Amino acid sequence: MNSIILRVGTKYLCGILVLFSLYMLIRGHNEPGGGFIGGLIGSTGFVLFALACGTADARNALKVMPQNIAMAGLGIALLAGIYAALFGDALFTGQWLFINETPEDKGIPISTVLFFDIGVYLVVFGSILSIVFAMEEEI
Repeated sequence: MNSIILRVGTKYLCGILVLFSLYMLIRGHNEPGGGFIGGLIGSTGFVLFALACGTADARNALKVMPQNIAMAGLGIALLAGIYAALFGDALFTGQWLFINETPEDKGIPISTVLFFDIGVYLVVFGSILSIVFAMEEEI
């Protein structure tokens, strides 16, 4: 498309959608949302960018191949699942690590569930963009 308004607006909208997708990722740990819906929302921003500016510009803005993002996410999700087995629990059992723990306060909890959600986010984000970019380049 040759609309300058669409190109400029899409660049801002892409940033807003990626930021909102990260909010949905973190929010989904305790409420509806999570890695899957966050990955879909984030990839939507880059899909709009590819439609407005072209696939080559969208790939340059992304800086990393979408396939590599998906593979990294799959590795993170797998490591989050295997981590429980190191402590003798079943695979994909949630484990918590408390940072800055004191006798009066538990500290900041970090769970393997959050890392699994981050992995799912990256898998969905990368795979959707891989499919859409491939289809876009064929047209």
